[in-house]
Amino acid sequence: MADTIEQAVSRALDEAPPRNFRETVDLAVNLRDLDLNDPSNRVDESVVLPAGTGQETQIVVFATGETALRAEEVADDVLGPDELEELGDDDDAAKDLADETDFFVAEAPMMQDIGRYLGTVLGPRGKMPTPLQPDDDVVETVNRMKNTVQIRSRDRRTFHTRVGAEDMSAEDISDNIDVIVRRLEAALEKGPLNIDSIYVKTTMGPSVEVEA
Repeated sequence: MADTIEQAVSRALDEAPPRNFRETVDLAVNLRDLDLNDPSNRVDESVVLPAGTGQETQIVVFATGETALRAEEVADDVLGPDELEELGDDDDAAKDLADETDFFVAEAPMMQDIGRYLGTVLGPRGKMPTPLQPDDDVVETVNRMKNTVQIRSRDRRTFHTRVGAEDMSAEDISDNIDVIVRRLEAALEKGPLNIDSIYVKTTMGPSVEVEA
């Protein structure tokens, strides 16, 4: 018998052996009755967690002028057209940046050049930037993305996403999981029937099944 979300989170936190680092709390989702070779059946959603991720989220902004200046207050790095072109010529640097960064944001006019210079690196990783429209507030966008996780199944029936950190309350982590499960159910063709099982665990702790 699977536990309710909050019971499962409490057990996962209680049963995790002490570690000398701050562990993340992860959710594993197993899908069923889906042909994931068909890209239209795959899960690819950005979800804002109500209680936050509990972790630092690396965000890089591609921007110029005033938007770039404002982005410097909140983003981990701000890159202009010259840096973008340099990355286009340095595949290793582009891959390192893509692997170290959780999310990219870009002014809409730069999207075409980003596609040209970095599309082959960012595209397969699911990290093409979120376009920033002229009316969008870059500070607000970046702050929202700091609490965002990406849930992506690709062609695999089992996939994972971060839902918090071990020093967050079970209630807060449960709220995050609830939002993810609801989003998943809305995105899947047969809703809850496409979810086989869900488990929660800390980085090094045992898995505890959640009642879907």
